[in-house]
Amino acid sequence: MSFANALEALKKIDINELDFNNLGSWPMAAKAIACSVLFVAVLVAGYFLQLQGQLEQLDAAKMEEGRLREEFSSKNRQSANLEAYQAQMGQMESAFGQMLRQLPSETEVPGLLEDINRAAFSSDLELEELKLLPESAHQFYIELPIQIAVVGEYHNLAAFISATSSLPRIVTLHDFSIRPVSAETPGRLQMDILAKTYRYEDKEAAQ
Repeated sequence: MSFANALEALKKIDINELDFNNLGSWPMAAKAIACSVLFVAVLVAGYFLQLQGQLEQLDAAKMEEGRLREEFSSKNRQSANLEAYQAQMGQMESAFGQMLRQLPSETEVPGLLEDINRAAFSSDLELEELKLLPESAHQFYIELPIQIAVVGEYHNLAAFISATSSLPRIVTLHDFSIRPVSAETPGRLQMDILAKTYRYEDKEAAQ
């Protein structure tokens, strides 16, 4: 039966006359339509019951594949630059070691004070005060303040600052204060200055 004939036959069918308890008594056109509807229903049910789950798994697998490809590319770039990273790490460790060697340990602080005393003497200054102040602990280092007072002429003070800044150990200078010693000694100045040196705090070694 052609589709046109089935459609004409379907128009002549009164749905109220169909016996749903006896499908075998239905006209051929009604049976064909019922089979078609049943077939489509089976396809739709199969899609939702099986194909949709598989498609979702496929989408998830594609997303995972993309993530793995990106991760592989990233690790491939890292491995290609591994030697450069290792060389850079070696340079950083060497620079860090040099910086640590510039930080005095506790036992080297007296030697640092002696260096400051020598810098004042070589600059033709009178060392009025050289006193260690209480140290201050920070996250990775300990700060050691040193109060200094020297007396001399202006250019001698400048020479002392230059000599102190050039010491082998790291020393920073803060809180400069310069004033005349007295009216009877023009040209002679007293400079009060706070010097700070630092030592590395190795917490792991301390523990």
